[in-house]
Amino acid sequence: EVQLQASGGGLVQAGGSLRLSCAVSGLTFGNSAIAWFRQAPGKEREGVACIVSDNDDTVYKDFAKGRFTLTHDDAQNTVHLQMNSLNPEDTGVYYCSVIRGQVYWGQGTLVTVSS
Repeated sequence: EVQLQASGGGLVQAGGSLRLSCAVSGLTFGNSAIAWFRQAPGKEREGVACIVSDNDDTVYKDFAKGRFTLTHDDAQNTVHLQMNSLNPEDTGVYYCSVIRGQVYWGQGTLVTVSS
């Protein structure tokens, strides 16, 4: 059974940083894409960043460029999203996902940025 366990969310002031982690079990990252999505209150889920595990090609949404960094640790089977210079618009539930043949989702971790 594939499981994704996201953690690292919390309350932070504007300008602060958080590091989200997603521990994956039941599959390895080979030949996969790993992504973070987020869903703000009252809005649809949107992509944040995506990395291809085999070559580390990474794509960021415009709002994440220069502030967020997505990495994966194959030894720990964990994905990290380092988020800096947070602002209140970054508030939402952040979800990790692994795409390999199908999409696997984690349960989400709440990020709240206060002004």
